[in-house]
Amino acid sequence: MTAAREGRRPIVAALYREAFPPRLDEVEEFAEVRLTKADGLAKAMDGADVLYQWHSFSPALKENWVAASSLKWVHVSAAGVSQLMFDELVASEVTYTNSRGVLSRAIAEFALGFVLDLAKDAQGSFKLQQQQRWQHRTTRKVQGQSALVVGTGSIGREIARLFRAVGMEVDGAARTGRPRDADFGLIYPSRELSRIVRYYDYVVLAAPLTQETMGLVDAKVLGAMKPSASLINVGRGQLVQTDALVDALESGSIAAAALDVVDPEPLPEGHALWEMENVIITPHMCGDTVDYLDDLGKLFVDNLKRYCNGEPLQNIVDKSLGYVPGH
Repeated sequence: MTAAREGRRPIVAALYREAFPPRLDEVEEFAEVRLTKADGLAKAMDGADVLYQWHSFSPALKENWVAASSLKWVHVSAAGVSQLMFDELVASEVTYTNSRGVLSRAIAEFALGFVLDLAKDAQGSFKLQQQQRWQHRTTRKVQGQSALVVGTGSIGREIARLFRAVGMEVDGAARTGRPRDADFGLIYPSRELSRIVRYYDYVVLAAPLTQETMGLVDAKVLGAMKPSASLINVGRGQLVQTDALVDALESGSIAAAALDVVDPEPLPEGHALWEMENVIITPHMCGDTVDYLDDLGKLFVDNLKRYCNGEPLQNIVDKSLGYVPGH
């Protein structure tokens, strides 16, 4: 029985690392809040109905699972939850929600920025500017270029919409294929990547990290891409086998890579990817706009209202899959 049905305010254990979660005053309108860092989580969860995991990459829930006997719902302030899943949580009846959709537009804009950067050689222009050299060059049009977006959830769909808006042809790859789709021309099964990547100028990774997608882009997939094609990763670093990517870039098997996420992360000093002129690296920041923390807080408040009213929650993760299934 939920707290709402018992006629009481739910107890929310709010796990944070440094800064408090935003919109706490709104959360406190509906619930008793116990703010805690990881070392105090077991005590905070004693009798708690909800865990608001603002420290989104913390393993504290797994480490203190024995104290989570009263939990009904866990919400995490991130879209990717692969690093947070563990057997006891998956097997439990605890409802798990994530922050799917909040950062999708910002990530899609970043992916489009990578395409424009690569097509227009913005990096080359900046280097010439630093050298004070006026050197005319030609660049590539984006209109008419083709992209395969691996991952057709909310992020992948925003990417497809933006790419289409600038005249690109966009298909998708997902766990299961579909012949027609509102945002993609075709959706292929991701297991067929090595067969289909040869047709695309850009391969964009926006898939969740699961057992099925870990290391999905390997030497075979990279070797099947066009030599003129670029790989863009705004998903998770472990979607790509890094050593195979380095080999492909060094050999000219692919033209370039733009990476907001890498494996390992952060990328160690002296790693080969740092020195490559055909690689753009950003530090896992593609969804982090100036107002994104408040947007993440708003989603939790909206979901908490639903919880208190006995309404269906948004963004329920299928714990066996590790992501929110599409519709």
